Amino acid sequence: MAGKKKTEAQEPQSLEENFSALEELIGQLEAEDISLEEAFTAYSKGMSLLKQCSEQIDRVEKQVMKLNEEGGLEPLDPQ
Repeated sequence: MAGKKKTEAQEPQSLEENFSALEELIGQLEAEDISLEEAFTAYSKGMSLLKQCSEQIDRVEKQVMKLNEEGGLEPLDPQ
């Protein structure tokens, strides 16, 4: 069997995993031997990861605000 998971793209990554992936992409973009196409691909992936990180942080902030208002942590109500 192949070592790659088919469901890997479907499973959301943790915030820490996304930050790690962003650091790797930044390293690629800082390389002097990167082609324009590779730089554009890395940039596009980075922007997508930034959006995911922002959404994850927003969810956590809403949970923390709810914790402060209610005195206990409740599931985030999607609106």
